[in-house]
Amino acid sequence: MPQDLRRPARALLSVSNKTGLTELACALSGYGIELLSTGGTKTALSGAGLDVRDISDLTGFPELLDGRVKTLHPKVHGGLLAVRENPEHEAAMLAHGIAPIDLLAVNLYPFEAALSRSASFSECIENIDIGGPAMIRAAAKNFDDVAVVVDPGDYPKLLAELAAHKGHTTRAMRLALAQKAFARTAAYDAAISNWLAAHTELEAPGYRAFGGKLIARLRYGENMHQRAAFYASGERRPGVATARQVQGKELSYNNVNDTDAALELVAEFDPEKTAAVAIIKHANPCGAAQAETLATAYELALRCDPVSAFGGIVALNRKLDVSTAGKIVKLFTEVVIAPDADEAAIELAASKKNLRLLLTGGLPDPRAKGLCVRSVAGGYLIQSRDDANIDDMALRVVSQRAPSETEWRDLKFASRIAKHVKSNAIVFAKGGATAGIGAGQMSRLDSARIAALKAAEAARAAGLSESLAKDSVVASDAFFPFPDALLAAAQAGATAVIHPGGSMHDADIIRAADDAGLAMVFTGIRHFRH
Repeated sequence: MPQDLRRPARALLSVSNKTGLTELACALSGYGIELLSTGGTKTALSGAGLDVRDISDLTGFPELLDGRVKTLHPKVHGGLLAVRENPEHEAAMLAHGIAPIDLLAVNLYPFEAALSRSASFSECIENIDIGGPAMIRAAAKNFDDVAVVVDPGDYPKLLAELAAHKGHTTRAMRLALAQKAFARTAAYDAAISNWLAAHTELEAPGYRAFGGKLIARLRYGENMHQRAAFYASGERRPGVATARQVQGKELSYNNVNDTDAALELVAEFDPEKTAAVAIIKHANPCGAAQAETLATAYELALRCDPVSAFGGIVALNRKLDVSTAGKIVKLFTEVVIAPDADEAAIELAASKKNLRLLLTGGLPDPRAKGLCVRSVAGGYLIQSRDDANIDDMALRVVSQRAPSETEWRDLKFASRIAKHVKSNAIVFAKGGATAGIGAGQMSRLDSARIAALKAAEAARAAGLSESLAKDSVVASDAFFPFPDALLAAAQAGATAVIHPGGSMHDADIIRAADDAGLAMVFTGIRHFRH
């Protein structure tokens, strides 16, 4: 039975991130622990006045191949992997002059950082660590005897452990560190393998790996009996994972999910061309609009469904200004996310202590390639991101009447919104704003009826005599299999429609549109979202 407490006599430190290194090494030296090191780490420690033995002195070999080979040696891995108090292992160590290494502090070459700054292919290759992961895995496998630290954030915990146990580590801590070590190398390898997969242009590699770094432990998941946590994948995409939270209580699981949906929707609108606002509830937009100013866009988005907007998420594609912030804080809002905010807007938001304000520094690119992952029983579904953009599509007028210039603008707007509405999706729009949204129904006809109902309710709430759907356009995320939903939209007041087309009943749909005097446009691109 392995002993619970182990006293490190020798430590190997080899880190690319020097944060906290000197403090760690000084503390270890204070416990009489011999220090071994490599390259730049040894230089840093020697410069701090510490007595450090070069790894080459241990192995008898210099660093080779531009530093690619320095720790891949039996005297390193034997020292990490040898089981203490195992007679055969002890005999082998004695015969080959292998000294035990009881503590390992390694963080890997910054491959992810090279990737995030769009480094060249050759630079990324040189930032793939080989010796580091090998040592980490060796030490982690032998956690009964060896403590391995891969995160500078864990140095204080290690030192507190040593202080609490008179220079010893407990098995419980070594086990926890080992788990983190294997997870770190797995995430590291996942980043490399997915980067290489993109270069090989394989649509479905034989194996897929995903990894992430903990951002936050969440209080619960979708429901209070579910456990949850939030991890960063390392993808270079502005969003909730990379945002700076200026104020407000911690985000919940649902906050993260809904805020992501809100930002991805509003990013469809180029901030250089128009201001845009999206209000999201349960991952669906309850209102969205574009206008000259954010304040106007917010008012138009809110008008679509002011009841559902209560307790929702607001996303903006431009810097939050105080005028817009003043309108937002009048209604209880869970989260506001924007690329930036002026100081007056931040100060105003601070008056609402429960309002979370997130600043991303930019918008995600709706055309960027990427992967979407969903778990199913026994596996994962992986698909490329829906990067289809209405401005890139070969739009085709199939009706007798072509859309007017105003209808064209609203059709494109409505299509951008429908892309982010749960299927089956129907979106009425007018004047660059949503007028009614039907989401997530099993029948497209029901979605059309709900969207029309929402448009009528919004008009009543605004004191208008006619439904917001009057003289609107309508977008559908997929084709109309039958004329019923199309006719329901026309009856509600729509004058033009945009959808992918491609139904075996397209001829009937076009005929129904012509009979109703509708202009109809086919996109050829479906936007299912489940």
